[in-house]
Amino acid sequence: MELKISNALGHSIPDDLFGLFFEDINYAADGGLYAEMLENRGFEFVDVYGEHYDYYTVDAPEYGWSVVNGGRMMFVTGSPVSEVNPHYLRFFADKPGQGFKNKAYAGIYMKAGLPYKVSFWARAAKYWTGDVKVAVMKDGVEITSKVVELIHEERGVWQKWNRYELELTADADVKAGDFSIFLTEAGEVEFDFISMMPGDAVGGVFRKDLFEALKELKPGFIRFPGGCIIEGNTLANRYQWKKSVGRIEDRRSNWNRWAIHEGEAYNQHTPFSHYNQTLGMGYYEYFLLCDLLGAKPLPVLNVGLACQYQSLELIEPEDPMFNEFIQDALDLIEFANGDATTKWGALRASMGHSEPFNLTMMGIGNEQWETPKSRFFERYMAFEKAIHEKYPEMRLIGSAGPDVISDHWTAAWDFINKQAAVNPSAAYAVDEHYYMPPVWFTEHADFYDEYPRDVKVFSGEYAAHPARGTAPGRHHNTTVGALSEAAFLTGVEKNSDVVVLSSYAPLFARKDFTQWAPDMIWFDSESVDRTPSYYVQKMYSCNTATDTIPMDGQEKTFREKNVFISVTYDRNADHRIIKVVNMNDEEFPLTLTIDGVGCGACETCAMAPASVTMEQMTAVDETHAKVETSKVPFTDSFKLPAKSFTIITL
Repeated sequence: MELKISNALGHSIPDDLFGLFFEDINYAADGGLYAEMLENRGFEFVDVYGEHYDYYTVDAPEYGWSVVNGGRMMFVTGSPVSEVNPHYLRFFADKPGQGFKNKAYAGIYMKAGLPYKVSFWARAAKYWTGDVKVAVMKDGVEITSKVVELIHEERGVWQKWNRYELELTADADVKAGDFSIFLTEAGEVEFDFISMMPGDAVGGVFRKDLFEALKELKPGFIRFPGGCIIEGNTLANRYQWKKSVGRIEDRRSNWNRWAIHEGEAYNQHTPFSHYNQTLGMGYYEYFLLCDLLGAKPLPVLNVGLACQYQSLELIEPEDPMFNEFIQDALDLIEFANGDATTKWGALRASMGHSEPFNLTMMGIGNEQWETPKSRFFERYMAFEKAIHEKYPEMRLIGSAGPDVISDHWTAAWDFINKQAAVNPSAAYAVDEHYYMPPVWFTEHADFYDEYPRDVKVFSGEYAAHPARGTAPGRHHNTTVGALSEAAFLTGVEKNSDVVVLSSYAPLFARKDFTQWAPDMIWFDSESVDRTPSYYVQKMYSCNTATDTIPMDGQEKTFREKNVFISVTYDRNADHRIIKVVNMNDEEFPLTLTIDGVGCGACETCAMAPASVTMEQMTAVDETHAKVETSKVPFTDSFKLPAKSFTIITL
């Protein structure tokens, strides 16, 4: 089948069209990208119970910790390292060699030769001469250890808290090891904020292999910190950015909204009931991640509503407390962009980043929709007015609700379009979400063809769900699902004059710690699995262009053949980029003609390059794909494999 490629150019393509959506779901932060290896390092975790509209927590400072060789653990308050996190461990040893260990998710994984940084606070409460030994054990055998000399004040004087640091290195890889601390003498010692971080953590924060998987994607932006955790299942449970910055020890641990989620059933107590957020990866670290990846930050704010799916809790717009939510937004801009003479800019600078983070856009609400109780539209306009009075250039992104098929979606667009008619800066874009079967994505590749162009679209959360629901036991990523996403993205790229931002969701899932599937990247303690959906995202984000090339309706004819095409031009490299998804079960022949001139490998044809670059994703099996890249002699005819995604660059 012939594809005619014009030399005319269409609209420009945003350089940040393809980005990432990060939410702390499936242990994506603690236990994932945040490189901390220990669980409940500050003894502040809670056990979460609840169902629709009724949630409560029980203190669980003991979670993740257990005794080794005897002795006794007691979790106390009274003289903490930080009053924000009041619990700490008082360990009683009856004899030398007794201690305690940490669960560390699925156990400690160490790479041979890599140093691991251990730190902790300790107070020699009733421990006059002894030291402590920090070790990694495997099946009761010591793999690596170091003795730390404790600071002892003289008897009769209050023993002070002191912070200790050391490094551990293993001669061989360690899997499912035990992080342990032992007392060398009998006595009582208090501990807090016990940490173990790999020495290769990027920026001292991010797990290297997961960071590199993100870096390969070359994201244009990162939307953070969620997702439903922005809202929380109660307002006290919401993500509060001010509690996630400053000294690590002063960041108040919070329970994770996903601790009570298990597929489509919301039980009173789930296997993930101890899923908490230490906030070691807080707003400063999110901005830092954007900085390190060269991505624009896109934080999303709570508007005084807990999760509309799971809660009735809210702050009324006329309540004076509502102004605190708006002030949080204004202060966040100052934290990101203010200089060191401002209150929040000074805090950012004191944390190590004197230059601004150049925040240019913000999301107002996560997945909110209008009801007589929620009054979301009123809330949005209150935020818009306050933010644009002080920061008129800030781009604000609204919410279309939880889907694109309900009255919530229609009402959101009606509202935004009315506001934009009066004030064009009222909304830069509207955030749309769709978790749909693969066939929906192929059938809606033209979804944005007829959209109005005044207010832009943020395709903020999308993923093909091959099976109904979200429970991880039901399904994982499939190659067909990923190909359907690639087909849909041909329409997104074609319509990038209206769809200006897009991101797959969710991003990460830790194996055996998962509440939602499918997900783009699966991982465990030692490995990272890139899914077919990951490869689709990478192929798009790493093959961006500057302009579209109009197809003049040809794409509709190809769609009838179950083939989906986008054609773009990159001014920087003087390349045409053709993206083709063949959803058929058989090979598909494609012939190219540029501006009406046959482009065979003719030596006299000025349009014909010597070679073309082919990047192709094909199925290995139902859930795995491979991507192969090659340079081939130029020809005007291609045979596209069955169930494949191909990028031709010429």
